[in-house]
Amino acid sequence: MKRLANAAVSLALSVSVTYAKEITPMITIMQSGAKPSVKGSPDYFTGTVRIDSPFQGTEPARIGGATVTFEPSARTAWHTHPLGQTLIVTAGAGLVQEWGGPVREIRPGDVVWIPTGVKHWHGAAPETAMTHIAIAEAQDGKVVDWMEQVTDEQYASADRS
Repeated sequence: MKRLANAAVSLALSVSVTYAKEITPMITIMQSGAKPSVKGSPDYFTGTVRIDSPFQGTEPARIGGATVTFEPSARTAWHTHPLGQTLIVTAGAGLVQEWGGPVREIRPGDVVWIPTGVKHWHGAAPETAMTHIAIAEAQDGKVVDWMEQVTDEQYASADRS
């Protein structure tokens, strides 16, 4: 009887492990350097911008992002995000500005939360490159609403506080 019980437990465990393997999503690792760097489009960026390892979760996840490097004075156009955006500064010195607000400095280790629908831009300081990880969620397949470019005059004359 004990042998039969052990066999039944063993079979049940074997079936449940096999079943778990069939329904458990697999962890995906994207190796560093597996995707080539992409230049930031002049439609959405001013200056030299490099985008590395863009990532996107699989449904039902809505998360996506990339590591973005801005050369000195490079920046995004004005834009909003339907579900907000998080920036994690990893290198250099950067700037971020909300429409109508002051330009704020950002440095490595800073985490910037931009709320839903807030018109803003971000990029490098005038003399220093900046790299950040940008993370945002899609709503109805859309992650960003791009607007007009930040002019050189806006960039240069902004009140940095």
